[in-house]
Amino acid sequence: MRVYFKGLTASMAQGVAQLADMLGLQIEHGGMVIEVIQEDGPLRVSCSGGQGVIHYQNKIHFYRALGLFIEHATVGDSFEIAEQPRFDFNGTMLDVSRNGVMRVNTIKQFIRYMAVMGLNGLMMYTEDTYEIEELPYFGYMRGRYTMEELRELDDYADMFGIEMIACIQTLGHLHHALKWDYAGQMKDHHDILLPGEPKTYEFIEQMITTAAKTFRSKRIHIGMDEAFQVGLGRYLRENGFRDRFEIMNEHVGKVLAITTKYGLHPMIWSDMYFNLLANDYQGQLYNINADFSDDNMDKIPKGVQFVYWDYGKGDEAGYEKIYDMHLKFGSLPIFAGGIHMWNSIAPNYGKTWTTSHPALRAAKNKGLKEVFSTAWGDNGNETNHYVILAGLQLFAEHGYGDEVDDERLGQRLKVCTGLDLFDPLVSLKYMDEIPGVDEGNHWMANPSKFLLWQDLMTGLFDGHIDEESEKVLPKYYADLEQKWCTYKESMPAPFDSLFETYEKLAGVLALKSTLGIRIKRSYDERQRDELMNIVTMELPELYRQVDALRVAHRRMWMITYKAFGWEVLDIRYGGLMARIQSTGARIMDYVEGQVEGLEELEVQRLIFDQNGIPNAPLNLNASYQVIVTASALN
Repeated sequence: MRVYFKGLTASMAQGVAQLADMLGLQIEHGGMVIEVIQEDGPLRVSCSGGQGVIHYQNKIHFYRALGLFIEHATVGDSFEIAEQPRFDFNGTMLDVSRNGVMRVNTIKQFIRYMAVMGLNGLMMYTEDTYEIEELPYFGYMRGRYTMEELRELDDYADMFGIEMIACIQTLGHLHHALKWDYAGQMKDHHDILLPGEPKTYEFIEQMITTAAKTFRSKRIHIGMDEAFQVGLGRYLRENGFRDRFEIMNEHVGKVLAITTKYGLHPMIWSDMYFNLLANDYQGQLYNINADFSDDNMDKIPKGVQFVYWDYGKGDEAGYEKIYDMHLKFGSLPIFAGGIHMWNSIAPNYGKTWTTSHPALRAAKNKGLKEVFSTAWGDNGNETNHYVILAGLQLFAEHGYGDEVDDERLGQRLKVCTGLDLFDPLVSLKYMDEIPGVDEGNHWMANPSKFLLWQDLMTGLFDGHIDEESEKVLPKYYADLEQKWCTYKESMPAPFDSLFETYEKLAGVLALKSTLGIRIKRSYDERQRDELMNIVTMELPELYRQVDALRVAHRRMWMITYKAFGWEVLDIRYGGLMARIQSTGARIMDYVEGQVEGLEELEVQRLIFDQNGIPNAPLNLNASYQVIVTASALN
């Protein structure tokens, strides 16, 4: 589309130039004139008589309006649209602390997508993956960002009206930062700082000083979630038992004194207060029976915003009840939802949809002003962050409208990325939402992960595959292999590499998902010819395909992330390939009579007794460390 803008600021002209290729724009005299007007009120786009007008209040609204203009100009020459933003802050938090440290150019690509979506907030969740000049071991060999890299990203985001907010940890989740000798005196637990220790607050000030010098925003997320053992480690040994609510308040107060010193406005995750004030703890992070009496609320330090994170509820009323409880803190909460991509190799869009829609509707019902999505990379960051774009679009559309459906999300995502991505990305959920897994995958089953990594000889998860699953899984994954191949061939970079990875993964699972069961059955029935065929024909092909998957996965990783962290997945693939070879050697020892039996195959296969869902055995979520062995990895 040939266009010419009237009324653009120099910064916005630079932003439009960055988006031109993605949006299919040619900016030149003689193109359709689009007048750009800044004014208070809703964003509005209109076109008539061959000329367009965009009205916007904040810079981010212009970029969303531009996408809307392009969308409607491609189907008609006369239109008028208005949208009232529902939130003051709406964005995402990208996890760059679980090995996958996103490249600067990757983050810039996400910023461009976010701009056209109309998302105006970005946090990079950094536990130790940022540079602190005085601490050379902080983030050592972890791909940490330099201050220059983060400033470059902050400048780039600001060009589009996107606020980058430092997102760090000042209590828990600091295992990698605290594993070095410099941290010896300030550890309560292996991943929790020691409250009350002066060196702890010297360390926290170094982290906060770095953030204050890096980003233009005066807001900062200082973490403090899930530190459930605080006060029970070294603190307990040195000080005796003390009410941990008091410990938490004292620690928060000391950290707030530091943020105040640097003119920063902090936010923290709110789960610790719900946990510490729960009189009838039932394993819930947000217990509605927590003691939020006025007396307890008065003890909590003032001057901090609270972030309510919840990735599991499926009903608006449940969210609204917790939103109301947060009001006891003295301000509206910030809501953080989840685009489910963690502890798996594929995104779980079933659960993302069933939790995000009611959460965001409830946020609007209750008048919340700030929301963001999280995209965690737990357990090795096996799922690539590019898969979350459909989820980002959902948060964006809820931020500018009331009801949101998949058809509209697909239309918008195509405009905001220039690609027809919605159905391909959302359908990746079927890598895990397989026959035998509940529709919507509420329990976050990850069979594509446990069927990939589990050992062929010990088969810790083979007890979950019944006769029906054994019949259908190989063809099911073979069909997905062809589906991902079709998407791969229709996509430009980097999405061709993304779908190639899933093509290779589905191909491996078509071979491996039930192979361990067949090996044990052949052994139990003493079918040496069948075992010989598996060793000579199937295991070499499986080895070849696993290596092809490893190469494809590595290619997509290197496009998206810094090289640091890939070694973890190389080790996982290498272990799988070594065990395929060992499986062949062990079976041949038996077939050739060198051993009388195979101890691993003599053991009855049991249900993996950890998830408490015995009537739906495939509704199982497991991490790599327990998938690969029942023995110790350390």
